[in-house]
Amino acid sequence: MLIVRKSKDRGYADHGWLKSFHSFSFAGYYDPQHMGWGNLRVINEDWIAAGKGFGTHGHRDMEIVTYVLSGLLAHKDSMGNVKTIPPGDVQRMSAGAGVQHSEFNHAPDETTHLLQIWIAPNVTGIQPSYEQKTFADTEKQGNLRLVASRDGAQGSVLIHADACLYAGLFDGEQTAQLTLDPARKCYVHLVRGELAVNGVALATGDAALIEDESLLTLDHAQEAEVLVFDLSA
Repeated sequence: MLIVRKSKDRGYADHGWLKSFHSFSFAGYYDPQHMGWGNLRVINEDWIAAGKGFGTHGHRDMEIVTYVLSGLLAHKDSMGNVKTIPPGDVQRMSAGAGVQHSEFNHAPDETTHLLQIWIAPNVTGIQPSYEQKTFADTEKQGNLRLVASRDGAQGSVLIHADACLYAGLFDGEQTAQLTLDPARKCYVHLVRGELAVNGVALATGDAALIEDESLLTLDHAQEAEVLVFDLSA
């Protein structure tokens, strides 16, 4: 089964300095039909205005993955990390027993565009931790590159959750397939471009919610960037 969630059907919030699309219920956006998919809880597509950001705030017992699309994101947390996240990097913060952090766009004249992803952990109350790695476009071109996993396989960041995250860049005749466990769930988020998912066409911002399938096929791409989640049911 494959269900398409169109980009325009997502929740939307305009706070002036922050514009955000919500794939699932978040903050002031509530839709009981879209509370998450498997253990995937949040995908927020954010545009943070120049010189603005999120002040210090707390999280606990959540795996938070940040995927910057353009611009830079400054990160500072109570673990002592002071980092800059550029496009191509994947950042993972395990909130565990509790962490405080801030996220900011220090550029004077450039918007930061990013995806923030929350995945429910399979362990709680752990010591908070942080990890950030670079994945070159060459690793993702025409390929689903594992970028986050439960065991840090293939040099991916390690998440304390029963999930894997792949990132890919596809164009023209480039294709990819991924074997799925029908007992699990899969979520495909098209970051940009056009792409067919198991024969169903997606456009920028669209998503495919998949279950009871044994194979994922990506093809008919036009300048596509895609994230694929393998999730617990």
